[in-house]
Amino acid sequence: MGKLWETTKNSLGFVAVCLGVVIALVLIAKALEKLLPNPRRAKGARYIALVAMFSAIGAVLMLLDIPLFFAPGFYKLDLSELPVLLCSFYLGPVAGVMSEFLKVFLKLLLKGSSTAFVGDFANFVVGASFVLPASFLYCARRTAKAGWVGMAVGTLVMTVFGSVFNALYLIPRFASLYGMDLSAIVAMGTKVNSSITSLSTLVLYAVVPFNLLKGVCDSVLTALLYKRLERVFFKENR
Repeated sequence: MGKLWETTKNSLGFVAVCLGVVIALVLIAKALEKLLPNPRRAKGARYIALVAMFSAIGAVLMLLDIPLFFAPGFYKLDLSELPVLLCSFYLGPVAGVMSEFLKVFLKLLLKGSSTAFVGDFANFVVGASFVLPASFLYCARRTAKAGWVGMAVGTLVMTVFGSVFNALYLIPRFASLYGMDLSAIVAMGTKVNSSITSLSTLVLYAVVPFNLLKGVCDSVLTALLYKRLERVFFKENR
């Protein structure tokens, strides 16, 4: 009975943290959007439809994840931030956070979670840390240079924040919810990279390159696709 209560308490605590982070990110996005000189162009039903459409595309892309040779199996690369970033470049930071949340929610409805929701929570939070600065800096000027600067800053923020967040919260929480020791998580990393011998080296050799690779891939594809999609979906921006 005591073990059941402890598990329930841990799960409820995790849910409370998730809700708190979602609310905090929405508030941050709203504050950033108020600083923008050019408000979003789409409104009402069109705004909702675009957010829903790009969220759905992101959810599908989350299902097409790829394992990485340098990281444990629970780190898989997907391109789900691409449609979220495209959406936020057009509609602003708030739409980016909403799309990020809906993307993860839809993925859970389609497939569920294989990481006790920790991986899905990580995808949302770390993805938002990429999308928020990138979309804010781009929407402030809406030039190609601003887009590249925004995505570079977003990649840097995601890499630093994602690494710290993994080390201090996500990896320990993942181990706790699965009833594992941190040493077991580290051992999973050691199997793919002998240089991984501790939590800090797991972050350095797996999490850091993972986030850098994700940011670079999404940034390059966004640069290639945004202007082409603008002709179809984002005519108000032209």
